[in-house]
Amino acid sequence: MEQLVFDLASPPPPTLENFLPGCNAEVLAAVARFAAADTRETSLVLWGAPGGGKTHLLRATVAAAVNTQAASYYAGPNALPMVPVDANVLLAVDDVESANAPAQGQLFTLYNKLAASGARVVVAAALPPARMQLRDDLRTRLSSGLIYEILPLADADKAAALEAHARARGFVLAEDVIAYLFAHGRRDMPSLLALLAALDRHALATKRAVTVPLLKSWLQRAEAAANMRE
Repeated sequence: MEQLVFDLASPPPPTLENFLPGCNAEVLAAVARFAAADTRETSLVLWGAPGGGKTHLLRATVAAAVNTQAASYYAGPNALPMVPVDANVLLAVDDVESANAPAQGQLFTLYNKLAASGARVVVAAALPPARMQLRDDLRTRLSSGLIYEILPLADADKAAALEAHARARGFVLAEDVIAYLFAHGRRDMPSLLALLAALDRHALATKRAVTVPLLKSWLQRAEAAANMRE
């Protein structure tokens, strides 16, 4: 069921505007300033539990920086790109605590060069820098800039966001449908929104209202079709 969500629909491209902040409004504002180079800080660490939106914010930061004509790059921890050492650069590194030893050395060297030039580096991780299992010098560098914890959305915030998303698509999402969504799939917002968008398209195609029976039958057919492809 978890992978099925992404087989059914792709979520919209992540932007700062479609990030659902919940209690992370201060973090979102700080990320927006960082993306716009409206701060003297050149380093930003976003950490928190999986599903909280760290990758969304990283990709949204890159997209926002591109809109300001910055040269922006998104990368995994062990596949760092070749980037110019220039003040007009923003590098985003996801899952940084998973970097292997060679990548840690590469990131440390690159971080120092970018910081000296005034470029910006933003990373995401499950833990704050002080608790990352990284080499000491890299951990110290990451600890020297802005550090924000991304707190997961409460269920009430998720439900309100889903209701608002449904209204924007022109239908009312009942509480029992939301409860079923929470109970039968991933609970992170990208997955929930992707599933809701696909469900809306199915309801329009079949000319039926979005209800729990429709959702159940649709998921059962989709899962059966996915199993046949395996």
